[in-house]
Formats: sequence, C-alpha cells, structure tokens
Amino acid sequence: MTSSAPSETFAFQGRHVTVAGLGVSGIPAAKALHARGALVTVVNDGDDARAREQAAELEALGITVRLGDGATLPEGTELIVTAPGWKPDKPLFLAAGEAGVPVWGDVELAWRLRGPDAAPWLAVTGTNGKTTTVQMLASILTAAGLRTAAVGNIGVSLLDAVLGEERHDVLAVELSSYQLHWAPSLRAHSAAVLNLAPDHLDWHGSMEAYARDKGRIYEGNRVACVYNAADRATEDLVREADVEEGCRAVGFTLGTPGPSQLGVVDGILVDRAFVENRQKNAQELAQVSDVNPPAPHNIANALAAAALARAFGVPATAVRDGLRAFRPDAHRIAHVADIDGVAYVDDSKATNTHAAEASLAAYEPIVWIAGGLAKGATFGELVARSAKRLRGAVLIGADRALIREALARHAPEVPVVDLDRTDTGAMLQAVTEAKRLARPGDTVLLAPACASMDMFTNYNQRGDAFAAAVRELGA
Repeated sequence: MTSSAPSETFAFQGRHVTVAGLGVSGIPAAKALHARGALVTVVNDGDDARAREQAAELEALGITVRLGDGATLPEGTELIVTAPGWKPDKPLFLAAGEAGVPVWGDVELAWRLRGPDAAPWLAVTGTNGKTTTVQMLASILTAAGLRTAAVGNIGVSLLDAVLGEERHDVLAVELSSYQLHWAPSLRAHSAAVLNLAPDHLDWHGSMEAYARDKGRIYEGNRVACVYNAADRATEDLVREADVEEGCRAVGFTLGTPGPSQLGVVDGILVDRAFVENRQKNAQELAQVSDVNPPAPHNIANALAAAALARAFGVPATAVRDGLRAFRPDAHRIAHVADIDGVAYVDDSKATNTHAAEASLAAYEPIVWIAGGLAKGATFGELVARSAKRLRGAVLIGADRALIREALARHAPEVPVVDLDRTDTGAMLQAVTEAKRLARPGDTVLLAPACASMDMFTNYNQRGDAFAAAVRELGA
C-alpha cells in the first residue's frame, strides 16, 4: 500500500460550473461556487412550487437556474457538481463523459474547498448503522474535549461545516455510497466500513459496483482503516485500498479481539489496537451496559466509533463517557412500552433485510411486524436465519406477499396475519393483532425490512404511527 497523490487544485473564477439538483446539497454548492467567481448554472428535473421558490432565491444572486431540464449539458460547462442521488447513467453525465467534463459531488467540493488548516475527517460508511456510529463518534470526541460535529449524510451539509465560521478540531463524517461515488479525491484521517449487504443496486448497477464505491472511503487514509471482522467483504476493501504509508488495518468484533482489533471480553469493550505491545496488552474502554441500547449490532457500532476515536488519540475514559452520554435517534430499536408483560420496540429505521436481521437478532421470542416497499429485496435468507426467534408475524404494506411466501417456505409453523389495508388505521390493527399473538416475555418488534413510502411519508412517520398505536393499546 502506497501513498496517494493529493487532489489537484481547481480555479473557479470565471469557470462555467453546472450544479445538478436543488435541495440540501445543491443550493449550498451553487452559492459557494458563485461566491468564488464561478459562472453557475443549476439544472433540476423538478419544476414544482418548492423548486421555483428555491430558484428565485438563487436567481436573485445572479445564478442561472433551469427547472424541468436536468438532462441537457449546458453549453460551455467545465465542471459538474451533482447532488448525491443523481444516478451515474443520467444523460447529463453521459454527455459530460463524452465531453471530458469532470463530475464532483458535494462531498468532493467540500473536500476541495477546505482550508489549509482544516479539521481532519473521521469517516463512516456501511449499509446499516452509519448515522448511529457517527453520532456515537461525535459524542466520544466531545467527551474528549474536542470541537466536533456530526456531518455529511447525517443532515448537516459538509459544505456548511467546512465553510462555516465555527472552528472544529475534527469532523465525524457520515458518507453514503452515492456521495462516495462522486468523491474521487477524498482522503480521510481514518475511516470505517461497518458492513456490506445488497442495497441501492438499482443505482449502482451491481453489488460489485456498490462495494467498490463504499471502498473509496479507505483511499488515502492516514492512520487507520477500520473494518468489521465478521464481514469479510469490508476487510477485502481494506486490502484493496491505496493508503498512506503506515496506515493500519484495525478490526472490530463482538468476540474476543486479536491484536490490532477492538472487541468484547466478559461484558467489557476492549482495545488491542491502540495500546503498547498489542500482542499482550488490552485497554478497557467501557462496559457493554454503557451502550444504549446494548443490542449486538449497536455494540458493533460502538466498537467502530471507538476505533476511529482511538485512531485520533482519544483516551479510553472519553470512549466510556461518550457512549454513556449518547442517545440514539428515534425509531432505532427504541423501546416504546411494556404492556401485560410484552415489550413493544420500534425499529422503523430497519428499511432493508440486513438491518431487520440485526434487529431480530437482538430479541427472542418475537412477534414481528414487517412489510412495505421491498425495493427488489428478497426475504428467504432473512426468514431462514430468524425463524427460530419468531412467535408470529403481522404483515403490512405493498410487498408483504414476498415476506409471506418466505415465511411459508422457511418458517411454516409461524402464525402469520396478512393485513390487506393501507389506511391510517392499519398500524393500529397490526399492533392489535401482534398483541393477540404475543405472550408475556415476548417482544413485539416493528422491523419492516422494507421502505415505508407505500403507506407513510417516511420511516419516521411509520415509527410514530406504531408508537401511537402502542400507546392507544396500552390506554
């Protein structure tokens, strides 16, 4: 593994730059480029009231906006800066490729615009767990007395973080596969890939392309490439990465760690990577009970966050204090209530099979509420691996038949309630049916393994509906 060359400079003054897409990333990008003297044209597929309002704001600054026309390459374009969700096979990008015009994402732009004394980036990606891990990492860094922020795909624009007035010592950065695809020169201090499972394949085209884009996060790492010892694909990405000389591979495991790993021993999170004589020594970091909630996949998230923090030189006490202070976002294995000896848990954020399997592994026995938009997913492996934990299943949503068929094939003894309704009362009926199936000591778990948009605006609304139904049932 060898050192990677630094990214080339790009002078924006007087250059014709096209920004693809309005919204969270497009508007800050357009403003930042305009402020640096670029001749900016924004193109956007949509032409609704919200887009027109955003366009008026930019046009008042002297920025050209073309609504309803995101396919045509504006004449004279020398660079495209795209919103991360725009697929690589869009006609705009195909035309750019033919014309030799480079395409950057907002992450790439932020990386290029950071100052000479900019805060290092500790970066996280993976199919599931990114947001939680980045928030844990930020909590640990804060506990160490460092000025930091959780940014990137987490809701705070990296451009805002890099160009804002607030100074940071280090940034905890969540990156999606979309963002990494368009970030060729990103070079993090240290980075982690938490896990890899099929997701967004309609965007990337194949699992190989998806994994390759995830692996970009390791390119040029200076101190540590953190991988999941239980997921060989993440370690393979480390082996393939071109990193700075001296950068180390650091694993995390839910078992006893080997040298250069973090793991768990007798309910204690321990570090055998960032200690003297790691062949023999280990450093206690925190108790498993310090992780909230202490589900297996969340402990893995905590270990990954701890590894990145330790790579940055954070003391063990800050890992413990940061994990104790951390509070997860809503709808992530959130305990809602106990009713008649049955626990009700909201993991509406489990929008794919990989996340749902991790959630199902945290409880037993379970009455499972599942279903929604499958997005091309299959459910055979998920059901086969989780069947022994299931007391029953209640299925909702457009693609529930796919889960029903998987249950019939791999768990025929599990009773199934199939709800053929999508109105506002469907979730209350689902919770009521789950209560009927459950026994004291069971967990009723909303872990849909599907997207929510067939019945709800987003997974937050779905989780809120579940919690409201549980409260109504308890009342």
